[in-house]
Amino acid sequence: MTTSIAQTNFPKLKFLNRGKVRDLYAIGDHLLLVSTDRISAFDVVMPDPIPGKGLILNRMSAFWFGQMEDIIGNHILSTNAADFPPECAPYFKSLEGRSMLVKKAKPLPVECIVRGYLSGSGWKDYRLTQAISGIKLPEGLRESSRLPETIFTPTTKAPEGEHDSPITRDEMEDVIGTALTEKIIRISLAIYERASAIALEAGMIIADTKMEFGLIDDELILIDELLTPDSSRFWPADDYEEGRAQKSYDKQFLRDYLLSIHWNQKPPAPALPPDIIDKTRAKYEEAYSRLVK
Repeated sequence: MTTSIAQTNFPKLKFLNRGKVRDLYAIGDHLLLVSTDRISAFDVVMPDPIPGKGLILNRMSAFWFGQMEDIIGNHILSTNAADFPPECAPYFKSLEGRSMLVKKAKPLPVECIVRGYLSGSGWKDYRLTQAISGIKLPEGLRESSRLPETIFTPTTKAPEGEHDSPITRDEMEDVIGTALTEKIIRISLAIYERASAIALEAGMIIADTKMEFGLIDDELILIDELLTPDSSRFWPADDYEEGRAQKSYDKQFLRDYLLSIHWNQKPPAPALPPDIIDKTRAKYEEAYSRLVK
């Protein structure tokens, strides 16, 4: 059984921040990003970790960052804890496999979401307005429908415990400028299309995904994580059928459980039963084993 790490405590390192999933430390001019086994749903961190989840997230992100390097650079310096600076050595056991030494970038204040299929909050918005983030969609689409074309739907980046809110392209331009918005949209769509092709060869559909960008000396790079079950919806291609919810290899399973118990989606989150923890972990492992050969 994999030992779970819900949070880290490295007294000899400079602690910076604890996000929903990752703990962040300063290492000289660089950052140490540690993927814990915490899991969030509806922007609230659950009280129970998913053992081994951080290992899967770290390895999947490293895989996908590597696949996209000719499209855009990323923040990774090393994922091998043995190569980290000496001050990290006392914590090697906790860091190995679940951490990245990364360049320090200025994160952009928007979440960048690409959708190829109609699901989740996008499906909810479509039913109400026939649009997502100000993008008008055709009539007659159903749950899980393949969109006529892939769309970019940004959101705000909300603090822990608060929900991200959809914004329009014009609103994104107001925040970060027109030229940078156009560049991010072009790159985000290119990443999604390449990832979708890779996933389809592995028998999986990527319904949507969220990515984050940052700036280093005005150079745009990918940061945080990329195309993991935390940030994407992965569906088995051989079971896909529009007009209904899909089986998935991501945390939609957890969301569905939380909806079934009528939790109000506000802190504190409810305790997770052992079988929900085990099944969630199994879905993450399935996504990893299919995609990362």
